Order: sequence, then structure tokens, then C-alpha cells
Amino acid sequence: MAEQQATTNAGAPAAPQKVLPWLVIYVVGRLAITAALVLILWTVGLGSFPGLLFGLLLSMPVAYLLLRPSRDRLTAALLARSDARRAAKADLRSRLSGGQ
Repeated sequence: MAEQQATTNAGAPAAPQKVLPWLVIYVVGRLAITAALVLILWTVGLGSFPGLLFGLLLSMPVAYLLLRPSRDRLTAALLARSDARRAAKADLRSRLSGGQ
């Protein structure tokens, strides 16, 4: 649990990065877009397997365009989390080497 919380220069724990909500929003959005496109193609009359494959193919660019804001926020949260872990690792190494 101590790995998940980065410390600031004052030694107080920094706010944990919220990655999971953005990840869930992005994954659920991708699944919803795929399901909607497959359902639309099936109701139009495209067969079951070709409709599924074509719906999966169409969902990639549609999700790329529609889910850009949540993807950008997820990327920013992952980057902040990575920076916090890198800073905590550097702080731990400096404390273990004896330098303050």
C-alpha cells in the first residue's frame, strides 16, 4: 500500500492518482460502442458473423473519435502515476544511500 502513495517534499502523502475510474469509463465506452454498432448492423440485415466482424472493425475508428477526452484523461492519470512512482523511487534510493 505504501507503493501507491507518493510523498511530497514535506513528507506528507500526495493525493493518489485516479486511474481506475477513467479506465472503467474507457473500457465500458468501447464495449458500448461495439455493441451498438453490431446491433445496428444486425437490424439492418447484415448476417450474424459478418455483422459482428464489421461492427468490430467499425467500432475502432468510432471509439477513437468519440472517446478521445476520456482516453486523454486516462493517459494523463497514468503519466502522473508514473511520475509519482518515479519520484518515490528516487526518494527511496536517496534515503537508502544516506543522502538527505
